[in-house]
Amino acid sequence: MKPIFFLFLFVTLFVNCKKGKTDQEKIQDYVDANHLVGSFTPSGLFVVVDQPGSGGNPTINNIVKVEYAGQLLDGTRFDATATGVPIEFPLQQVILGWQEGIPKFQKGGYGKLIIPSALGYGSSAVGKIPANSVLLFNVSLIDWR
Repeated sequence: MKPIFFLFLFVTLFVNCKKGKTDQEKIQDYVDANHLVGSFTPSGLFVVVDQPGSGGNPTINNIVKVEYAGQLLDGTRFDATATGVPIEFPLQQVILGWQEGIPKFQKGGYGKLIIPSALGYGSSAVGKIPANSVLLFNVSLIDWR
């Protein structure tokens, strides 16, 4: 083999190692490690429906009432509602991962949304959330209108 080939191979491997894992790889590793059963959407969102609920699904045009806890994949909690104290908001005013994920539940449904950074806060750091973070939310859809 020619030395130039080995140099190319080394540089390629070095650069790829430096890039780190993609959000999709991070999510898949988390799903595998925690034995989660769910599905990926085409956008890369991973949805676990523990309880689907009943009464139809909200749309982007609805106001939803939820209880939730948000954390990073390393377990760092960055936000949560108080137990028994849901919040209400227009679905179109939240991050894309919620806009896509919350409609997967019906009233009374709950589960997890694992949100790639592009559907969360992207390259912006927000409060305790570092830039380019994959987000994990445990969500209960209490009601919608």
